[in-house]
Order: sequence, then C-alpha cells, then structure tokens
Amino acid sequence: MKTLILGGVRSGKSRLAARMAEASQLPVTIIATATAEDEAMRRRIDAHKKERPPHWRVIEEPRALAAALAPLSDTCVIVDCLTLWLTNLLLDKNDMLLQQEIDNLVHQLSRHPTPVILVANETSLGIVPLGELTRQYCDIAGSLHQRLATLCDRVLLTVAGLPMNLKGDPL
Repeated sequence: MKTLILGGVRSGKSRLAARMAEASQLPVTIIATATAEDEAMRRRIDAHKKERPPHWRVIEEPRALAAALAPLSDTCVIVDCLTLWLTNLLLDKNDMLLQQEIDNLVHQLSRHPTPVILVANETSLGIVPLGELTRQYCDIAGSLHQRLATLCDRVLLTVAGLPMNLKGDPL
C-alpha cells in the first residue's frame, strides 16, 4: 500500500502518517528529509522527534531518497517530507540532480514491496507566486504530486487535522 498525504503547514499530515504506520503493525522507519538550517527549523525537527515512538528507526536523508528507500523491505516507511526534499534538490548546485532523483524515487516507489507513506505540503492552492524560483518550486511540486498520486493506492488531503479521501479506500 502506497499512500500520499498532502496538506498545508501544520495540517496534521505527519500525525496522520504516524497513526497509519502504527496501524500497519510493521516496524516503522522514517526517512526525514529536513535539514536544520536555522533555529526555527531545529525546533520543528525536535518537535517531530518528541512525537515519535523511541523504537522507530529514523534515517536522515535530504537528497538521495530512492537510495534510502531501496533497502527497506521489512518495514512501513514514512517519508517526511517530500517538499523539503524538493527544496534541498532545487537549491543544489547540480541542476541534473533534481530530475534524476525524482525519476529514481518514482521508479523505486513503483516496485517497493512494503507500505510507504509519503508526506508533502500542497503548495498550489493559492495565487501564482511572484518569484521565479518559487514558481518553479510550485510547478515541480505539483508535477511530482501528480506522478506520485497515480502510483499511490491512497491519496489523502489533510485540513485542520482531518483527512479527506481523494483516492482509494477511506480510512
């Protein structure tokens, strides 16, 4: 079962992913893509760490997501979060890396044997951003979400902590 959870900032995406992972009754591994670039992000990362059960395995991987996912064949995997991962790749000096890593992730996800829960911010619900980099980011995120939604068995949108079913069996 592959699940894509979309939603705004602080909409309950990570909490929902954690509940779904617990319900799988498999060991849980989180692939965390955030990097602590500033104090606010450090606090956010620390808050996520405190919410997780201590027995969950955590892999911190800001770029090579498909490579981190590949060997995890006996665990329910939470990827948190795809949009931070995209930011890391978009800001990387290697222009080829972004598309290569997206293609690698789509390929790996299509053949991954165990449940994967992907968490991502839905960024395209507002006005078209003014800055070129921000527009590029929103376009890439939207395209990625569409590609992943076709691969996933379930797609959910969270609003105010409530999941709305977009695709697949309801929770």
